[in-house]
Amino acid sequence: QVQLVESGGGLVQPGGSLSLSCAASGRTFSSYAMGWFRQAPGKEREFVAAISWSGGSTYYADSVKGRFTISRDNAKNTAYLQMNSLKPEDTAVYCCAASFYSDYVAPSALHEYDYWGQGTQVTVSS
Repeated sequence: QVQLVESGGGLVQPGGSLSLSCAASGRTFSSYAMGWFRQAPGKEREFVAAISWSGGSTYYADSVKGRFTISRDNAKNTAYLQMNSLKPEDTAVYCCAASFYSDYVAPSALHEYDYWGQGTQVTVSS
């Protein structure tokens, strides 16, 4: 069992930056990839970014590539999502997730993730 708790969401102006954190607890002695997903009102949940256990592999959705950076600190059992140049279309509930599929990859599909956080709201608006 892994528990994930997101933090860092809030209201930010277009062009601004925000950093999200995802703290993991529970079965943290096992290796796992971590990912970020988001869901806007009336939209399906979509993949944002993922990072492998070692941090050696990352993968980003085209919509956020070049603006968002995913990272992790395994000593702190925490993943991060640094979001820069935010746009109104980035507004969504952002959830982190953990995947035990592989030690070496950064999965991008929802079904590849085993545990999910409750989400944190990110609103980009003037």
